[in-house]
Amino acid sequence: MKVLMFGWEFPPHITGGLGTACYGLTKGLAKQNVDVIFVVPKAYGDEDQSAVRLVNASDLIIDTADTDYQEFWKKITYMEIGSNLIPYVGPEEFKRYAEENKLDEVTLDEKVYRTKFTFSGKYGKDLLAEVSRYALIGAGVAQKSDFDIIHAHDWLTYPAGIAAKKVTGKPLVVHMHATEFDRSGENVNQEVYEIEKKGMEEADRVITVSNFTRAIVIEKYGINPDKIFTVHNAVDPSDTEVGEYQRHVKEKVVTFLGRLTFQKGPEYFIEAAAMILKRDKNVRFVMAGTGDMMNKMIKRAAQLHISSNFHFTGFLKGSDVDKMFALSDVFVMPSVSEPFGIVPLEAMRSNVPVVISKQSGVSEILKHALKVDFWDINGLADAIWGLLHYDSLYKMFIKYGKTEVDNLKWDNAAFKVTEVYNSLFK
Repeated sequence: MKVLMFGWEFPPHITGGLGTACYGLTKGLAKQNVDVIFVVPKAYGDEDQSAVRLVNASDLIIDTADTDYQEFWKKITYMEIGSNLIPYVGPEEFKRYAEENKLDEVTLDEKVYRTKFTFSGKYGKDLLAEVSRYALIGAGVAQKSDFDIIHAHDWLTYPAGIAAKKVTGKPLVVHMHATEFDRSGENVNQEVYEIEKKGMEEADRVITVSNFTRAIVIEKYGINPDKIFTVHNAVDPSDTEVGEYQRHVKEKVVTFLGRLTFQKGPEYFIEAAAMILKRDKNVRFVMAGTGDMMNKMIKRAAQLHISSNFHFTGFLKGSDVDKMFALSDVFVMPSVSEPFGIVPLEAMRSNVPVVISKQSGVSEILKHALKVDFWDINGLADAIWGLLHYDSLYKMFIKYGKTEVDNLKWDNAAFKVTEVYNSLFK
């Protein structure tokens, strides 16, 4: 079986869990004898292509006089809007990015029709215009490629998937890793919502990363439940030994690692930290990540007079993440709405016990994790306290948690995805 797959990022160039999930899934599919052509807006040349053939959309040349392109473009003019949108960054941080000239310089009046597009591959200025151009490239790749199924990951690539389906008639599978309701709560970006809804309506199958997300797709988007299938994410076994790092502090370390946005619930972590520090000063709390709530969180830590025991590291990736886990005694993910949540699996893989919110997809599959409602600060504080102060509980969650997460393999997720593929031909 051959699959034409559209994604927006691929390791090592990632900003969150989406690229990691795409990488793990494609490696698992390779073991299922599925050939994957993976299209990204911009390839850097250092991606691992052992399991996929990576196509750089920035290298492709198209014939804009082709009637198929023109016919398709008429059908997706709803995408042709200008927007300074970065999916994982809120208004406050966006303003800071703009002031620091970190956004890509793309002129808003640039014509969509060109024989060749150069994509930034980032979540930068005029993102929706890039999504539109990427859809046009998607149609071109589809016309020239041999494949059986189209698979598009998240809203950024849904228009490309629709384009490929329209020009080839091949079945389309869309993968919902996170909905606009997860990212924004009830204050959804209407353009993004419409893209998500259109993608799922046009798809022959929809894959969600949890039953939690599946329920949102049915309730908020009105998608037919019969074509929605849940395939939980997984985590690769660590190929590096956890090193011995000198902590330089005698206190226990509790870590939050994720985007500092509404979705991730960083404020609940800070409030729980304050409650614990009233009872025990021998604990340090680390908030690793960036986002539009960062300044607010720094101010709140100062208001609660816990700054001397609270640390903000900024964004961590690669070996720095491994090091942070090696220095941690407890990992906490208090997400308000988490479609899945791969980071707790990475923490457990590193022998760190975890506390997660019940409002997360990963809570559906984990047995050896403490689970609380995101809004229950008392429950969150008690769970962290228990792991820090009851040695037998701490050791039990490390022992059985590591075994549990080692059995959550991408090979199993890939097998379930191939079953979804096969259902299209029955």
